[in-house]
Amino acid sequence: MSSAIRSTNIVITGGFGALGRALAARLVAEGAQVVLLDCAPVPTDGLPSGVVLALGEVDLSDGISCTTAFDSIRSVLGGIDGLVNVAGGFVWESVESGTLESWDRMYAMNVRTAIASCRAALPHLLEHPAGRIVNVASMAALKAGAGMGAYAASKSGVIRLTEALSEEFKDRGITVNAVLPSTIDTPASRALMPDADRNRWVSLGKLAAVIAFLLSDDASDVTGASIPVSGRL
Repeated sequence: MSSAIRSTNIVITGGFGALGRALAARLVAEGAQVVLLDCAPVPTDGLPSGVVLALGEVDLSDGISCTTAFDSIRSVLGGIDGLVNVAGGFVWESVESGTLESWDRMYAMNVRTAIASCRAALPHLLEHPAGRIVNVASMAALKAGAGMGAYAASKSGVIRLTEALSEEFKDRGITVNAVLPSTIDTPASRALMPDADRNRWVSLGKLAAVIAFLLSDDASDVTGASIPVSGRL
């Protein structure tokens, strides 16, 4: 077992989804203490073994709600070393026939949740000598396809947030990076695209491994990076 993240306390937002669970399993295997946050109720089963705390029905777009959750986590674990912002959402619709409400919703789900969670976590991360933040953006943030405007714009906002935070905290002991996956091989993706070549998609395990590296001591000299994890698309 690597010692790179052993005994660290890591919070994952959107933790009840496919990527959140896969990442939690990876981090627990590496020796981390993992907390899952989500807007959904805590599942009655299916969470990875070894997760120390699961908090459901947390409004991740609300600053007070996030602050309360992170303060509770610190009181249980004694500190927070890392944050991974997985929480988010997706919509496919054209600019011409879509709605302005979809743009607002993508901002709220993908950007505002990351901002609120980062702001709530920062006071706790600053208590430790090597805080870590990893945001999940998307390859679509680099070039939007048709029907991807609202989603891609919001994920571009996640990249800009990552860059701004990395500059603010690069001399204060916190690294801030983003991963940019293409299509992730999840049950939801399979349901939406049943005829696609899934061998070209990004596997949950491989994406979790990249995030785990960015949380580790080995990545202490990496900050402000947006790392493509594009499979073979």
